[in-house]
Amino acid sequence: MPSTSPRHRRVALPLAAAALLVPAATACSSGGAGGSGASGGDQRLKVAMAFPPAQAMSPYGDDAVTLSRLAVVEGLTGLDRNGDAKPALATAWKHDGDLAWEFTLRKAAFQDGTQVDAAAVVRSLAAAQKASPKPRVLSDTTLTATAEGAGTVRVTTKTADPLLPQRLANPSLAVLSAAAYKDNGKGNGKVDPAGHATGPFTLAKVNGAVSATLERNDTYWGTKAKAPGIDVKFVADGTARANALRTKDVDIAEYVPISQAALLGDNLVHEFPTARTSGLSLNTERGVFADPALRAAAREAIDSKTLATGVYEGRADTAQGLLGPGVPWAAELRTAPTGRAKAATPAEVAKTKEIVLATYTNRPELPEAATVVQQQLEKRGFTVKQVVRDYAQMEADALGGKFDAFLQARNTLLDTADPLSYLASDFTCDGSFNISQLCAKPVDTAVAKAASLADTDARHRAEMTAEAAILGADALVPLVHERFIQGYDDARVEGVALDPMERTLITADTHIG
Repeated sequence: MPSTSPRHRRVALPLAAAALLVPAATACSSGGAGGSGASGGDQRLKVAMAFPPAQAMSPYGDDAVTLSRLAVVEGLTGLDRNGDAKPALATAWKHDGDLAWEFTLRKAAFQDGTQVDAAAVVRSLAAAQKASPKPRVLSDTTLTATAEGAGTVRVTTKTADPLLPQRLANPSLAVLSAAAYKDNGKGNGKVDPAGHATGPFTLAKVNGAVSATLERNDTYWGTKAKAPGIDVKFVADGTARANALRTKDVDIAEYVPISQAALLGDNLVHEFPTARTSGLSLNTERGVFADPALRAAAREAIDSKTLATGVYEGRADTAQGLLGPGVPWAAELRTAPTGRAKAATPAEVAKTKEIVLATYTNRPELPEAATVVQQQLEKRGFTVKQVVRDYAQMEADALGGKFDAFLQARNTLLDTADPLSYLASDFTCDGSFNISQLCAKPVDTAVAKAASLADTDARHRAEMTAEAAILGADALVPLVHERFIQGYDDARVEGVALDPMERTLITADTHIG
């Protein structure tokens, strides 16, 4: 790792997955930096994204991932294909005692022309810490950043955080210029990254949930983008994204539906493994599933193999736990779920009131999976009502515990390239993305222990103890471990990043060949 920080062994992706993190090669010759190289290198990219902005492109929610996938924002660090921290706006870092790290900044400018300095980093990290709701990546830690001169930032945490360099690569901790903050530091979430970030592409305009326009950042500190700009369409319907790719209305379509893969053909379909698990979050706090016996009955009703072979047409793996094949060390450390309740009988289930099962349309397999899950639950005796909407329209209700069951696809390595943040945000009492509303001492204890461990193997064992407790509580019923399909014509589009951690899609190298 090209930094001065001590190297921790990180999550090792499968070789096939790791290789795909680098921009995908094609038969076309590559153009030079700056967008003026190969034939077609001066063409704007047309991209169809699956998720419309949910928080007006605020970096503190899921929109941060969109900004990262479009190469707009950067943090102090990035992640390499093995999940190790690599330099971004910081060129080097070192551990200073148990609770502090020092980061040396590179010379770089924001897209509005102001300079990246220690004060800007401190401002951005402080704003993320004060944001409400708090970014998931900060759900299990508290950061305090101070400037040590113009070019050095000192970051301290209340408890030892061996994952801090990886944590700072999270898109929600992107560094933005002073002009991005409309709230005068009050932490009310009014942050505008348009023109105020540091990435190779500048977000120039957002047209609500319909489209966005990006332009090449000609003052970028690294290799300038080969494409002069990107025209983005937000298309929640997966079939519509596939059709747009088929008719060449777009050059790149993310998350092609499995049902469309065979119709598009191999040259347009690029499948790769991921750390994403689709699961059914059960509301442990209120309603029917506040009863552990009824949660156990729901878990027993689910047939993962039917989902993997039917809905996912063999392009998914049957559920093994919270962490699937995209987290290769998990299988050998997995232990049996602990503390499971005895499942309610069909007669007891039949006496319950109607449950609301919700999911979203942005991932086209999920509504179909929800229908199969509904059938499986009804076969067990439950009465089920489905609610299916765009994700942006239901996130607040899901987080507020308004559904009995919520079917979602979640990348378990998205926040820090280690499942620790996922476990903390989704399943602890104070978790900021706790859709199951779980609050269980064995889970909190195991997650807290994992967070305190610098040794990677010991941390992984503690994480699997937490997994066993979560599965024992039936807070989430794993359905399948997904594989993803990105769509682009490999005969003409170069440099698309197929990233199992889902941080990257467009890079400075992405262009029409």
